[in-house]
Amino acid sequence: MLQTTEFALLRRIAAVQADSRAPSLVAAVVRDGAIAWTGARGKVDGLPPTTDIQYRIGSITKTFIAVLVMRLRDEGRLDLNDPLDMHVPGTSFGEVTVAQLLSHTGGLTSESPGAWWERAEGDDWTALECSLTTDAVRHRPGARFHYTNVGYGVLGELVARTRGASWLDVLTSEILKPLEMTRTTPAPQAPAALGWAVHPFADVLLNEPTPDSGAMAPAGQLWSTVADLARWARFILGDTGDVLHPDTVAEMRTPIHVDDNDAWTMGYGLGFEAIRLGGRRLSGHSGSMPGFLASVLVDWRTGTGALAMANTTSGVPIVTMASELINIVEEHEPTLPAEWEPMTEADPALLALTGLWHWGPTPYLLRLMPEGWLRLTPVNGMGRQSRFRPAGKDSWTGLDGYYAGETLTLRRHPDGSPSHLDLATFVFTREPYGTPEAIPGGVDEHGWRTRDK
Repeated sequence: MLQTTEFALLRRIAAVQADSRAPSLVAAVVRDGAIAWTGARGKVDGLPPTTDIQYRIGSITKTFIAVLVMRLRDEGRLDLNDPLDMHVPGTSFGEVTVAQLLSHTGGLTSESPGAWWERAEGDDWTALECSLTTDAVRHRPGARFHYTNVGYGVLGELVARTRGASWLDVLTSEILKPLEMTRTTPAPQAPAALGWAVHPFADVLLNEPTPDSGAMAPAGQLWSTVADLARWARFILGDTGDVLHPDTVAEMRTPIHVDDNDAWTMGYGLGFEAIRLGGRRLSGHSGSMPGFLASVLVDWRTGTGALAMANTTSGVPIVTMASELINIVEEHEPTLPAEWEPMTEADPALLALTGLWHWGPTPYLLRLMPEGWLRLTPVNGMGRQSRFRPAGKDSWTGLDGYYAGETLTLRRHPDGSPSHLDLATFVFTREPYGTPEAIPGGVDEHGWRTRDK
């Protein structure tokens, strides 16, 4: 990156490390499918931390569990609307759905009963299940967002039972190995940073424990490095390899619920946080465990991502800092628009469908996109608009906006020529209220008038 950009990035993490009194802090920016910049402040074992130093990433672990669940969904092994009882029978909350567990809307208690799980040696699934009695559900499922570490412990068990192997083994074989994330592990492997608490009123440190969390481990067990977490940022941006289809990752990034219902700044999708900071909509996840803080965020519109990790229990505005790194990059070196290029091929029959169509009196433009996709937008730019992907002969499926998931169908005259478009029962005709026989309720026989009489 430009020297001015790199200095601005370094200046930001330096200020955060000094102001927050973090023993060490590492960060990186991801762009164009690679690490574009890395920075570090502080010391680990007396030396500046490198991109290969492990830090505990806490709840970023949840994003890996969510991907494993979505792989099962895409394989047809489960449906997101399935109640938990279909896959992990016998719990006291079996009516909660897989989607609700992924999005923290199942109403489960936030933490496991008993000792503070993040600092205590974890027990097995049987013990966790037995501790989750009838009061484990604190809110009506689906009623609200309520962050639950327990829910991801449950999802880890779901993955293990469905695959017939531990969630860690499944994680290694299905995600870490294919993405070559060799330094992401359930326990620290040297070189790794020690976790510290910093005294609030003195510049002294207290070492924090890092026990195995047992059945709660899927909520926050993993350790990783700058290099590995940068690969994960690329994954969230859509560079998924063969692990998951990019459309599924986009689905996971989409907010299911928001934490505040006014001008929301924090929401949650299917395993990914959705954040609005600095005028940007960001996706990713933050993580904290005693002694460690971490965050990975991406702006999927620009393709820029940032990550940060620190070995301190609290005090570092890790999420804000990661978002600020993205802002710095976009301000100093804004992403260039992709070059326009003509399509390599275009079906003449689809090309003939392009142009003006009308929903009642409202003009819309139908545009042909590569691979037979269509885009339908109001001429004035206001109102419902969507992209549509081919779903069969004369049929397309909506991908976004109001018409996401709905079917756009080309209706034909008896002679085979195009008649009108049917979109979730809405009729689009070439002329305003043209093709009267296709308009529900008919069209006034007097036609268009010069006066309202």
